[in-house]
Amino acid sequence: MRQLTPLAAVMMLLLATTQLFAQFEKVQPSESKNAPILGEARTSRYQVGMTIEAVGGDCVGLYGTIPIPADWPEQTVRLVEEEVSTESRIGYRMLENSVKQMMVSIPSLRRGETGGAVITLEVEVRSAQPPADLTGVKIPKRPPSDIRRYLGSSPSIESRHSSIRKKAREILEGVEGDWQKVEKLYDWVRDNISYESQKSTTAVTALRKGTGDFEDLTGLFIALCRASDVPARTVWVPGSSYAEFYLEDADEEGHWYPAQVAGTRAFGFMPDPRPILQKGDSFRVPEKNEPVRFVAEYLTGKKSPNGGKPHVTFIREEPGS
Repeated sequence: MRQLTPLAAVMMLLLATTQLFAQFEKVQPSESKNAPILGEARTSRYQVGMTIEAVGGDCVGLYGTIPIPADWPEQTVRLVEEEVSTESRIGYRMLENSVKQMMVSIPSLRRGETGGAVITLEVEVRSAQPPADLTGVKIPKRPPSDIRRYLGSSPSIESRHSSIRKKAREILEGVEGDWQKVEKLYDWVRDNISYESQKSTTAVTALRKGTGDFEDLTGLFIALCRASDVPARTVWVPGSSYAEFYLEDADEEGHWYPAQVAGTRAFGFMPDPRPILQKGDSFRVPEKNEPVRFVAEYLTGKKSPNGGKPHVTFIREEPGS
């Protein structure tokens, strides 16, 4: 994929004419009896952004991105405050309707100067309780096009690997009911794959070794779901992640259900609401050649004639935590 130049980044920012506060529009939850029931809300402040210092000389053509929390049915985000240096221009974009990024562009920064942007968000997240009625909940036979992407393989989630498909068939042999099938996959991972704090690997490696960290356990459950024709994806929260799986009701309306694989058992509900950073696990980022599992922060710039280098500090934290 063609790399985005700093000039192109500036043009993208100039074309972003939508008002800043309009970037945070509320997403309405479903009222279906088969949908998760949204409960008590937890509100927190969340700061995100970057500061860049020109070290050893001037820096030119600086362009950086960082993901920020977005609205979801269980989450509402409101912009509270923004601090933008005079040299900086900021804008926003959505990647595949799943990840919101803040883009920061600085044409030039003199030696010893610091620029950048930091925004403060108010993030309200609601807990999710199990649906009131599971009657008719089923695996979708013809999921919408935007949902089908969660049936394929992702980086480190090899849902089409023969070992994953074989294990999914073994686990579900003789199981009746689609909700029960997904729960069987969930319990199998929790009962057979031991959690260990370690460097993240892949779903296949976790299956083979019988151990993994929270990303591996979440990824293996997602891989087993996808191998069983159940759309599933990763939900990224500060310092951790959990899974969501997708089923339809009798009216073919689809719903996403949370499942915390590592830690306290929580299948079909999420009692501990935490700020959602992004959802998904296979993203095409303009600045990267290959799909990524998690959209991380990024900074680039032009070569400086006097040898200046940018020193960047990315900020992504809950103030006071």
